[in-house]
Amino acid sequence: MKHASLLLTAALSLAGASAYAQTAKSSPAAGASASPSTPPTIASAIDREISLVEKEVVDAAEAMPENKFDFSPEKLNIPGSDYKGVRTFGEQLKHIAASNYLIWSPITGETPPDNVNDGKGPDNMKAKADIIKYVKDSFVFGHKSVATLNSSNLVEPITSKSGRQTTRLFQATFAAAHAFDHYGQMVEYLRMNGILPPASRAR
Repeated sequence: MKHASLLLTAALSLAGASAYAQTAKSSPAAGASASPSTPPTIASAIDREISLVEKEVVDAAEAMPENKFDFSPEKLNIPGSDYKGVRTFGEQLKHIAASNYLIWSPITGETPPDNVNDGKGPDNMKAKADIIKYVKDSFVFGHKSVATLNSSNLVEPITSKSGRQTTRLFQATFAAAHAFDHYGQMVEYLRMNGILPPASRAR
């Protein structure tokens, strides 16, 4: 009887394992995480983070009407607030793009464009399409820079544009963190204008 009970338990365990395996095989997410088509690398992991913030920033930029690109909370004249001199929506985007170039360029030693303007971007760039292109081009530059990362150069000492000792790892990840910081401000600007940020909309 004890032997029969053990056999029944083993059979049930095998059946359960088989059912779980079938479920896992039929789940695209499970399959993707269990057997990726190409093994992840340092470069691809950081590149994925950059792609995430790139999408959020570009989607938010496209959601704001062009006539609101000069909006900043200062225009609301909120009693007791201190928004004097803060960046407009368009200036936030140009700052993200210019900073992307400045932060990522030391990774390869490539010279950033002349129009980074100390992280402000081009003063005379006002059109929505031009600003969004500037942002997109800066992320293209980032993807190209990060593709050069590997285990041998990741923490090798390099010099940032500000003259500080740093590493490629820091520069690569800090640019994404910096962009997310300003994306958060862009989200508030959208909401202040009655626009639901694309990332918050029902899928």
